[in-house]
Amino acid sequence: MDADAVTPPPAGFADQALAEIAQAMAEPARARMLCCLLDGHARTATELAAAAEIGASTASAHLNRLIGAGLLRCEAQGRHRYHRLAGGEVGAALEAMLVLAARQREQAAPPFEPRTPPELREARRCYDHMAGDWAVRWHEHVLRQGWLSEKPDQPRSYQLSPTGQDALAALGLDVGAALQQRRRFACPCMDWSVRRPHLGGALGAAWLALLERQAWVEGALDSRALRITARGRAGLQGLLSEG
Repeated sequence: MDADAVTPPPAGFADQALAEIAQAMAEPARARMLCCLLDGHARTATELAAAAEIGASTASAHLNRLIGAGLLRCEAQGRHRYHRLAGGEVGAALEAMLVLAARQREQAAPPFEPRTPPELREARRCYDHMAGDWAVRWHEHVLRQGWLSEKPDQPRSYQLSPTGQDALAALGLDVGAALQQRRRFACPCMDWSVRRPHLGGALGAAWLALLERQAWVEGALDSRALRITARGRAGLQGLLSEG
């Protein structure tokens, strides 16, 4: 037998696992907890219970269900236990579900008008990368400039051009570190408030980290919203107007 051959999972395994994950999400309190953690911050059970508007004992049962489904990770630090999303793929799945949820609320094919609060629509965290209007504009800019292009053999995955590597390095982004991470380098992530993709993956996370280091954006512990500073607004407008 070929040593590199992969034994396929038993019939029904993948769809059964999908059903179990969907069932774990399919409860309003658990959904609110998951969405609360989309900003990438870890929170205690008490904080998540308050966000979900439920009691502590009920929250504990819900959190155990989410951990068991592989959607959350619990980390102990001293006397406290903190909960966070299990990874970026969970954040991406939640964002995709939010797109579907918003579509369900739309009436028969009206023009799309976002009802997202303005501060979240402008810029917010999508787990470890940026979402919202500014993030969508940045994604469209890097594609228009030819810095990124879709991989021929991997749909929904981007490859970096030599021009793109030089341009991003000139902006101060550590492309090498992003390339070395054991995760997808760059990919489109559908933005539920704009309905066009923003940039996800290791490169998207590195871009947000750079914006925070340069004080172009500022975050808050109690919200997914990212505030674009005056310096950041000027810098982003100048950058996105190029080309």
